[in-house]
Amino acid sequence: MDSKRRQLLASISAIGAGAILIGCSTPGDLSSATNKEKKGKEAVEDEAAGVEVTAPEDLMREHGILRRVLLVYSEAAAKLRQDPKSVRPDDLEKAAQLFRVFGEDYHEKKLEEGYLFPVLKKGQGVAAVYVDVLVAQHARGREITDYILGVTKGDEIPPNSVTDFANNLDAFVRMYEHHAAIEDTVIIPAWKAAIGDKQLDELGAKFEEIEAESFGGDGFETASKRVSEIEEAMGMANLGMFTAPPPPGKIS
Repeated sequence: MDSKRRQLLASISAIGAGAILIGCSTPGDLSSATNKEKKGKEAVEDEAAGVEVTAPEDLMREHGILRRVLLVYSEAAAKLRQDPKSVRPDDLEKAAQLFRVFGEDYHEKKLEEGYLFPVLKKGQGVAAVYVDVLVAQHARGREITDYILGVTKGDEIPPNSVTDFANNLDAFVRMYEHHAAIEDTVIIPAWKAAIGDKQLDELGAKFEEIEAESFGGDGFETASKRVSEIEEAMGMANLGMFTAPPPPGKIS
């Protein structure tokens, strides 16, 4: 492990959750005064435009960040099978750190497991049935994230681990694609219906408070910048490159 990697991991354990999200930010992003000024401007603009980010919308936006990490994993798995040296371990390590801090430690543990799942477990119906499976998948996801971080800690992915590593990336992606889809279409609507509008507003404010405590500011915006940097490093920043080819001609 090179000196930069050791310094990064040391800073993560010393500083805590927010360190990973701000790791690639500019000095201006690290200034609390700048963050407060920026948040103030955003609040004025949102108020003028009549924009309000509700708790369900907040959860779904966060799923968007995690889905972008899944796309990085899918692209990496395909590249690894073609040419293991075409993927830098450092890029996947950063992606896994982002999923760990923003997805597992914050979104899953603090929000879903802290506020959504307990409400749904008290009820009946398909949403209540899904909760135990979703919690088990959270646990499995953390195991795989530990594995990804372990494999990517060196300067290269060990040649004898490439196939298993790519397979685990694909399995992780497959699980979370279905997982997030169920949460967006079943879990979040059921939770919204169960708690009512008044508590929904209160929890929207509570979620913002938890986000600020976890990341020292707007965690979603910082995570969005972070995943954009990872996509750039992976050669995935151009959305147009993923446009599907035209279908074949008329089938006789």
